[in-house]
Amino acid sequence: MTFSIAAKISVRSCCALKKNKGLYVSLLVMVLWGLLFPTVKLGYRVFGISAIGDILAFAGVRFLVCGTLITVFAAIREPGSFRGLKTGWWQVLLSGVFAIVLHYACTYIGLQSTDGSKTAILKQLGAVFYICFAALFFPEDKLTLPKVGGLVLGILGIFAINADMSGFRIQVGDLLILGASFCTVFSNVISKKAFKTVTPIVLTGVSQVFGGAVLLVVGIMAGGEPLKLIPTTLPQIGVFSMMVFASVVSYCLWFITVQKENLSKLFIIKFSEPLFASVFSFILLGENIFRLEYLIAFLLISGGILVANIKKK
Repeated sequence: MTFSIAAKISVRSCCALKKNKGLYVSLLVMVLWGLLFPTVKLGYRVFGISAIGDILAFAGVRFLVCGTLITVFAAIREPGSFRGLKTGWWQVLLSGVFAIVLHYACTYIGLQSTDGSKTAILKQLGAVFYICFAALFFPEDKLTLPKVGGLVLGILGIFAINADMSGFRIQVGDLLILGASFCTVFSNVISKKAFKTVTPIVLTGVSQVFGGAVLLVVGIMAGGEPLKLIPTTLPQIGVFSMMVFASVVSYCLWFITVQKENLSKLFIIKFSEPLFASVFSFILLGENIFRLEYLIAFLLISGGILVANIKKK
């Protein structure tokens, strides 16, 4: 009897896990992206990076290495998967332009003149736009009451985690961060359409190779020194390896999820990214996160994700 009950519970749990697989995978991606924020900052320290040229070159090297690894993996595992590039190559390159080149150029340059406390809010506004107007891109991705509830809770959570802001003024850096946010939206819309002919792994690898190469060239033209970005010491090797691992896994999982899930739900889950970034910033950088606003933000964002994923029976 006990075994029978346990078996039923196990089966139901597996079914629930299967139904919510997209939710769990996307949350894992947010954990990895949250880990990348302090890891990149550690990279700046151990590599001695401060100038814009070096920052762009550093981002270029990161994605060039990541993209190459993913592309080689795809070529070994599924050689035939590259056939889709014959018709979808322009969408893949366009995704690389928005997801890698413009997104990271706007983000890193914008952070030079933008308060960090405002960045988390500004980075989510593109997602807010998409959630409200998703049907313009994909008719089946309609705005529903649970999505509205999740959207509101997510926005409140982002404001809660930045509750100590002293002011809110639009500056040039703010506009660049906003631009990066919308680049994320555009890249995901383009990618979802590209998946009709191109697999997520191929798109991830090729777009990162292209975007990384462009960033590296621009960084060198801006005065960056790529030779100083070669990891030689143990801290440099450790930080760069962690950065590459998190980037490869997170972007592959994200585009696989984008192929199967509604973007509006995924963008609501994306509200959790700055929360994970705060936790890892405490662990790796020693930043203080034991504040009331972080607890409130955690509850609001978690509630938003759960509400947004309520399905009609």
